Amino acid sequence: MKDCFEMLDPRIRSALASMGFSRPTETQEKAIPAIMSGDNVLVIAPTGTGKTEAAMLPALHGVINGEKGKGFKVIYVTPLRALNRDMLKRLTQWSKELGVSIEVRHGDTPQHERRKQALSPPDVLITTPETLQAIFLGPRMRHHLKAVRYVIVDEVHELASSKRGSQLTIALERLARYADFQRIGLSATVGCPEDVASFLGGVGRRVRIVEVSIEKALDFHVTIPVAGNEDKRLAKKLLTDPDIAAQIREMVRLIHENRSTLMFVNTRQSAEAIGARFRRLGEAIAVHHGSLSKEARIEAEDAFKEGRVPVLVCTSSMELGIDIGDISHVIQYMSPREVCRLVQRVGRAGHRVGETSKGTIIAINEDDASEAWAIARRAMAGEIEGVSLHDKPYDALANQVCAIAIEYGEISADSIFELVKKAYPYRGLSRIEFDLVLKQLAEERVIFVNEAGVISKRGKTRPYMYENLSMIPDEKRYDIQDVISGRMVGTLDEAFVINTEVGAVFITKGDMWRIVEITEDRVRVEPVENPQAEVPSWTGEEIPVPFAVAMEVGAVRRVVEEMKGGSAVSLIMARYPTDEHTAKKFVDYVRRQLDEGCPVPTDRRVVVEEAERTIVINACFGHKVNETLGRVVTALLASRLGGGVAMEIDPYRIKLELPKRVRAIDIVKLISDLDPAFVEPIIEKTLKNTMLLKWKMVHVARKFGALSRDVDYERISMGKLLKVFDGTPMYEEAVREIFHDKLDVENAKKALEMIRSGEISLVAGRLSLIGGSGFTGGRELMAPETADRSILMALKDRIMNDHVLLFCLNCKRYSAKKRVEDVEDPPVCPVCGSRFIAALKPWEREDMEMARHPEKLKTEDEKLKVKRVYRNGNIVLSHGKKAVIALASRGLGPESASRVIAKLKEDEDDFYRDILRAEREYVRTRRFWV
Repeated sequence: MKDCFEMLDPRIRSALASMGFSRPTETQEKAIPAIMSGDNVLVIAPTGTGKTEAAMLPALHGVINGEKGKGFKVIYVTPLRALNRDMLKRLTQWSKELGVSIEVRHGDTPQHERRKQALSPPDVLITTPETLQAIFLGPRMRHHLKAVRYVIVDEVHELASSKRGSQLTIALERLARYADFQRIGLSATVGCPEDVASFLGGVGRRVRIVEVSIEKALDFHVTIPVAGNEDKRLAKKLLTDPDIAAQIREMVRLIHENRSTLMFVNTRQSAEAIGARFRRLGEAIAVHHGSLSKEARIEAEDAFKEGRVPVLVCTSSMELGIDIGDISHVIQYMSPREVCRLVQRVGRAGHRVGETSKGTIIAINEDDASEAWAIARRAMAGEIEGVSLHDKPYDALANQVCAIAIEYGEISADSIFELVKKAYPYRGLSRIEFDLVLKQLAEERVIFVNEAGVISKRGKTRPYMYENLSMIPDEKRYDIQDVISGRMVGTLDEAFVINTEVGAVFITKGDMWRIVEITEDRVRVEPVENPQAEVPSWTGEEIPVPFAVAMEVGAVRRVVEEMKGGSAVSLIMARYPTDEHTAKKFVDYVRRQLDEGCPVPTDRRVVVEEAERTIVINACFGHKVNETLGRVVTALLASRLGGGVAMEIDPYRIKLELPKRVRAIDIVKLISDLDPAFVEPIIEKTLKNTMLLKWKMVHVARKFGALSRDVDYERISMGKLLKVFDGTPMYEEAVREIFHDKLDVENAKKALEMIRSGEISLVAGRLSLIGGSGFTGGRELMAPETADRSILMALKDRIMNDHVLLFCLNCKRYSAKKRVEDVEDPPVCPVCGSRFIAALKPWEREDMEMARHPEKLKTEDEKLKVKRVYRNGNIVLSHGKKAVIALASRGLGPESASRVIAKLKEDEDDFYRDILRAEREYVRTRRFWV
């Protein structure tokens, strides 16, 4: 029986044999004939089933049998430069065997290589969406596009859900004016193949879907490791608690049992924290995530692929099929949050045909385990989430209008509108909307539009385009500085900084920090004293749990509530891939809630709980719906209470901190009375007061050319932005993007309708076990309870290394700058022998000079400063070096120093705690009085 390889050129078949390809995979068997028929094709298949060869072999067949001459014959688009690099490695052998030239072009390609490609273009060009944009801008490179016969878009599902993808769809329509080419998309398993196919093909083109089932055996196991006596000993070694030690121990066991293990975590912080703990145990490990340099990522990939380390810890950076060799097992630390992520991640194990992909999900608590169960069941049933396409994003449209103006010099608006409407994300674009975008671009002097509707480029157009090849926002980074030690501990993305505020707790490099000040380029933080009592408000790049997954978690709780304990354990084990201990732990969790006399929040019951000025709305609706409902409830409460309401959400809870106590029953009434139709307008109104909208508007405005790339959004007032941008396409796009990325209005309305109809009950209660056990994201990174002591020691160390300015108030001739540690006890003037010495901060030298020449004092403010210098000297005279230590801190002046000095006799730790409190208060308030 012939296989699909028989359809290929003999030279390709010969190369296949020499490279060890004996027979096609199922993906290749289905895809190669479809592609060779000339149809546009979307290939949907799990990772490791030969998708790349399924697309490239027919394309190479076409190249070696097609027209000769200069020009790109195949353009292979990937979303990542790393994938470009990987793809070149994989295709180099084919290049040698077939005499086909294959090269990469992206932002890092050296100038001499670009020049060479312009003069002698390769047959196959591997590139990114952004570099494809740049190719259109040069006349010589543009000419080479006329030869294109195949465009292959790898990981098309990843691009479909981003503005980069919207930009690419217009670029493909632009390319279609130069060449008649076949579109081939390669995608991981998705829940909406038709949407992705339409995205790839555009309006009016048929795209044939070739889908390979994910039922290449998937084997999942969800577990919460049991902490035993050995974990107590391990916890001391790892400076953590026994539960986390048990999780690490289980990871080590699985790694030792398997030849090669890929470990996925949900945040970069988790990757670094786990990497640090493994190294502490002497285990070989490599870490891979987006914040590392390209060189560090390549080194990690190579070390794993070559077997120098048996485990690679990574984030979503490894989801997209970069070749790192055979993987025998996948560990997912904590729930993967989404079904598609689990399928992609575990699908990386067992790449050979017929092999089972095995994965272990290590859950950290009951919510995490039940969420992982729901996701694993859905994965095995093929219930994958759909891709959320952007709907006519205006900034990507503005970007492409400018690109087309450069490409043609002059072109009619009608022609551009006709072209853009063929791109699937813009199928619903009206002429009114299009003209508003043109008007905005003309007002920003990025393009010129004459009375006849002809668009032409201006002097600003080309610089704008080179600054905005990418739709990825240009984000600045903020240094993180520890105010206790003074050292730099890392950096934060602009996206995080604008979404946070002073007092927020977050995690970086495995430690928890509280923000005490945000400046133009720096976030000043303090270590969290007692991490086990704190709730992180941000734990990294949070992956949102979908509505359907969260509702299934609620359904599992409901089933346990309705059944007897033992039978519930059996039912869970029969329905979900888990062990008896984990199932029993979850059943006990629900039972304890019932034993306390508290209602269980489920998919059919929302429970509103109160405790002092805290309200917890237990709602199993997922991140985006809870964010949506939380914003609406917060807005309504803030207007009623006349004060700010702080909000925190997870997939199962909305936590509110109120300015005064509110009863749970009042919140129940507020939600019950809420008309679903009001959700969207309430949110849009409240967005006008948020830094999130300001940040989005700045980024959208940059893409319209309304703000320069290097503008500092902090210097632009929100009021001014709204005044200038309100009612423009830029404002509309900023709001639309927030609704798309952060919120789920439709499912929020659905949840409210279910509450109004009685399908979901709404009850009030006191704070319960389940209500109080949320917001655990990031607690796996917590430091031990000894953190308080280590913070105080860091503070002491910093103060001892700080400098003071010693000044004799008796003779006024002696002054010296010394490290605190080097100050004698008590300080004595070497000139006159007096102990009446002030210990000033180095920047108080001017105050010292005023005290030295009191006859020159003119203002009351100057006299007050001199009085403080003498007060300082009196404290040092009375308490010696203890006073010097207190006065060297950044939070204590002469008036407050004497209150804490006495504690040094009783308890040194209390003394430094008081200094720590004073420093915190100083950092928090100094912007108001300095």
